[in-house]
Amino acid sequence: MTVKAILFDIDGTLVDSNDHHVRAWDEVFRAAGHAFDRRTIHDQIGKGTDMLVPALIPGLDEAAQEKLGKAHGTAFKERYLDRVKPFPGASDLLRRAGERGQRVVLASSASEDELNHYIDLLGVGDVVDAGTSSDDVESTKPAPDIFATALEKAGVGSDEAMVVGDTPYDVEAAKKAGMAAIGLLSGGFPEDALREAGAVAIYADAAALLAGYDRSPLAG
Repeated sequence: MTVKAILFDIDGTLVDSNDHHVRAWDEVFRAAGHAFDRRTIHDQIGKGTDMLVPALIPGLDEAAQEKLGKAHGTAFKERYLDRVKPFPGASDLLRRAGERGQRVVLASSASEDELNHYIDLLGVGDVVDAGTSSDDVESTKPAPDIFATALEKAGVGSDEAMVVGDTPYDVEAAKKAGMAAIGLLSGGFPEDALREAGAVAIYADAAALLAGYDRSPLAG
């Protein structure tokens, strides 16, 4: 298999943001009268509002879901976004792919504003060939829409692309879109969860994948 494009998730994969999202959701849920322990919330991170909220509060109507999602977005941007740091090796990992002639595509359940913020934070605007956010699709991960849209933007077939993500939802969405996925443990999900979802390889973090790049599935 020749990997012509790599679709990278962002939160928990390239930047250390998952715990910040958990804190923002915790604030929003408690303000709305719903209390969950943080591990329960964390286990849903990687999904967009359309998938995360119904998983925790079944039966909530769409308007109420959107209200919670907007409140989370506001809380995250106002109190947590500036605290997010790139994982060591993340920018260099994207540059390695670019140097090999592989298309670098960012495919995230984050908003477009957050996507653009992270491109600047990582300093990879010159490397990224395309990006897809939750604003581009109707359904977020684990639905395949984000990766399917990213694949279309990359201009390659599903057999020529691979996903790198940190959650079981990344792996599931990749499979539904016809792609294999590499799992990273940096987002706080257990190795067993990534393997059960179908990850073809698992690395500790972006730096570990970068160090083993030439022996990884990304090298083909």
